[in-house]
Amino acid sequence: MNRIEERRAEQAQRAPDVDDTRPDLANADPTTAFARLFDTHARALHGYLAGRVGVDIADDLVAETFLVALRRRASYDPEQAPIRGWLYGIATNLARNHIRTEIRGFRASARVHALRDAGVEHDAQIVDRLDAQRTSRHLADGLASLTEQERDVLLLTSWAGLEPTEVAAALGVPASTVRSRLHRVRHKLQAHLRTAQEENRDD
Repeated sequence: MNRIEERRAEQAQRAPDVDDTRPDLANADPTTAFARLFDTHARALHGYLAGRVGVDIADDLVAETFLVALRRRASYDPEQAPIRGWLYGIATNLARNHIRTEIRGFRASARVHALRDAGVEHDAQIVDRLDAQRTSRHLADGLASLTEQERDVLLLTSWAGLEPTEVAAALGVPASTVRSRLHRVRHKLQAHLRTAQEENRDD
């Protein structure tokens, strides 16, 4: 066991009754509290942010998420919601600084590129590729057409795996609002996919 592991074991023994899901950040030792938070949530936060803004930017945003959380620790109320939603709310706000790049990426992926070397492909392979491109294009169009609020709800739910109540805490809205946004998002994306399927059938 190295020194870091020994220190954390000692800290855990001194505070066995700490609730990691709802820590009292305002009164806790910041070094101990944020070491525990980082160990518990950094990897999942990185996965969520990497899916939204790319791995390189996610590295910076994870660090910035915990720096912002440290500065704002007195604003977290453990009686209101678990810490996970609060951290994801900070991460989502930081990711919004890069949302324009995200939208451009969705729209860029929606454009269909000309098939390369089509002359050497079997006809069935060409048809399959066209069908896949159309489906991808319509799905990308659908993602790009979502409002910022709808996209946040979708990605916090599907990529981060948060429950509606946690998404509500992250975004500062009622859980009923989260559920209604998810309902709208599903209908929008289903409509885009139905359009792709109809085009495929027409061809």
